[in-house]
Amino acid sequence: MDGKAPSPLNCQLHSDQDKGDGSLKYILSGDGAGDLFIINENTGDIQATKRLDREEKPVYILRAQAINRRTGRPVEPESEFIIKIHDINDNEPMFTKDVYNASIPEMSDVGTFVVQVTATDADDPTYGNSAKVVYSILQGQPYFSVESETGIIKTALLNMDRENREQYQVVIQAKDMGGQMGGLSGTTTVNITLTDVNDNPPRFPQSTYQFRAPESTPPDSPIGRIKANDADVDENAEIEYSITEGDGYDMFGITTDKDTQEGIITVKKALDFENKNLYILKVEATNTHVDPRFLYLGPFKDSATVRIQVEDVDEPPVFSRPAYIIEVKEDVPINSVIGTVTAQDPDAAKNPVKYSVDRHTDMDRVFNINSGNGSIFTSKPLDRETLLWHNITVIAAEINNPKQSSRVPVFIKVLDVNDNAPEFAMFYETFVCENAKAEQLIQTLSAVDKDDSYSGHQFSFSLAPEAASSSNFTLQDNRDNTAGIFTRKNRYSRHEMSTYLLPVVISDNDYPIQSSTETVTIRVCACDHRGKMLSCNAEALIHPTGLSTGALIAILLCIIILLVTVVLFAALRRQRKKEPLIISKEDIRDNIVSYNDEGGGEEDTQAFDIGTLRNPEAIDDNKLRRDIVPETLFMPRRTATARDNTDVRDFINQRLKENDTDPAAPPYDSLATYAYEGNGSVAESLSSLESVTTDGDQDYDYLSDWGPRFKKLADMYGTMDSDKDS
Repeated sequence: MDGKAPSPLNCQLHSDQDKGDGSLKYILSGDGAGDLFIINENTGDIQATKRLDREEKPVYILRAQAINRRTGRPVEPESEFIIKIHDINDNEPMFTKDVYNASIPEMSDVGTFVVQVTATDADDPTYGNSAKVVYSILQGQPYFSVESETGIIKTALLNMDRENREQYQVVIQAKDMGGQMGGLSGTTTVNITLTDVNDNPPRFPQSTYQFRAPESTPPDSPIGRIKANDADVDENAEIEYSITEGDGYDMFGITTDKDTQEGIITVKKALDFENKNLYILKVEATNTHVDPRFLYLGPFKDSATVRIQVEDVDEPPVFSRPAYIIEVKEDVPINSVIGTVTAQDPDAAKNPVKYSVDRHTDMDRVFNINSGNGSIFTSKPLDRETLLWHNITVIAAEINNPKQSSRVPVFIKVLDVNDNAPEFAMFYETFVCENAKAEQLIQTLSAVDKDDSYSGHQFSFSLAPEAASSSNFTLQDNRDNTAGIFTRKNRYSRHEMSTYLLPVVISDNDYPIQSSTETVTIRVCACDHRGKMLSCNAEALIHPTGLSTGALIAILLCIIILLVTVVLFAALRRQRKKEPLIISKEDIRDNIVSYNDEGGGEEDTQAFDIGTLRNPEAIDDNKLRRDIVPETLFMPRRTATARDNTDVRDFINQRLKENDTDPAAPPYDSLATYAYEGNGSVAESLSSLESVTTDGDQDYDYLSDWGPRFKKLADMYGTMDSDKDS
């Protein structure tokens, strides 16, 4: 029966034992019994209670039986019967996806596969044409087509261009019953995207570009950007720029910005407006990924003309050379011109230039320069032996605009002249043995010369004229820049002459000839039979070895330094002991030190206890002195106890007498000050506070006689008296 349009189910069960008297009862069991299928228990009619759907269950198995209504026993065996549902076309085709997405390259050939769609029908494929599906295209023509039996979608139009249209929406219909009239159908949507291929060459939007660049633009700096448009995307739109020809081929370069696909024009070399102010370049843009299938569309490149105008900039002066090397002899007179540097303003204005020396490179001011013509001259003597090379920097600046300046290094080499006499190569400590024989070599001399000799030094040695005939030694020139000192006689006596001074004249072979007289000190020493020195003193002291002069000098210096250190330390200690309480550049008598410390009165138990002075017995006699080291030789002495109520004056006198007779007292003077006024002072109070309360007048005129130091007091008190009189 149809699931959507219910049909009656005509089926009846009947038992041979049924006499029609109602004694039998029919019952039904099995698939859907009592729910989907019911039976009339009196007549045995079976009916369906709802619509049947073959797609849900195509076959039902039921069992029926007749039983005695009174006893409930079956009167016949149970019967089984099968109900089969016949199919009708009640299901439309359903696609596996609601929306299909597909993509194909643009410019594809006709018949290129795009995607395959599939629809299914729930009806019985073995019964009629209910499940036979046919595909057709409802939307998407003439661009695409679909095969009716397989659902394969293909391109139907040649040269579909992504740049014209990129997205297509195709609607496909699936219809059962073989596509015949009355069949059910379903649809789906297919979204088709055309992917890009490199079918478009790059194109410049204009044929000529113009840029301006100041001549001061440093190398590798960008001066402008150009861009060729490419309708393609991604890697198919990648462009490579290059300069193919032009008069600025070696002056400019171009690179590609990978993010924007622009060509960046940069400066490769320094520009010069005065030399060339206009450059014309031909720039080419080429696709980096070319598809050979589309070469027939034309060359995938384009070119444009770039004009670059160089702008004039006020430039600093330019020297004729990047560096200057000047050679000068060391004996050149002061203020002599040794060389010239030249710089010019490269601008069209040709502004005048002034020269100066960077004093940071010539701190000693050995050289100067003429600010007008660039002539370098000496201002101090030169000495090759002191400094061979002088490296200075010359500054050239425009007079009208001193900020425009440039620098150039000048390397000045001082050439040698023979201005130094040869001298001994070292200090010679020469000695001769008392038992030496005549013509015995005692010393070999060599010399050096600070001057430079291109052919090598050649020194000659000779004795000074005053010593040539009277000397006890002879000098032999070896002609190899050395000379030997030989003894002239047998035996020398150190008691007669302990030291000989031998003047030697050394001359060079350069022009002008330089010579010097060097003195060789020869000491007479006692030697053993093998010629080994034993002693060079006048006394006959025999020591196998002795200290050299340098060692003795070093020991003497150490002793002197030690003595100076001890003296300085003692002076500092004495200065520290004598340091006064008040240090002032002026006389200490001109200073008044004020102590504003007022006692706490009788209630102040923390202040000094005057009772100690009143009662001398409270003093501890056994306390040791802190100004000397106590000696165990003297035992602590016991003093007699003072009488009760003894005046402090007697106590102080007693202590003074004891200290005078004490053998353990320190061997230097000590001053002890006691600030106790005592009882019944004749002078009474020294304070001037009570004097103002007295009625008697006082005469202060005597203060004027005490000198200039008391003039201020005399003026003050004299003024007070005159005011009182008035």
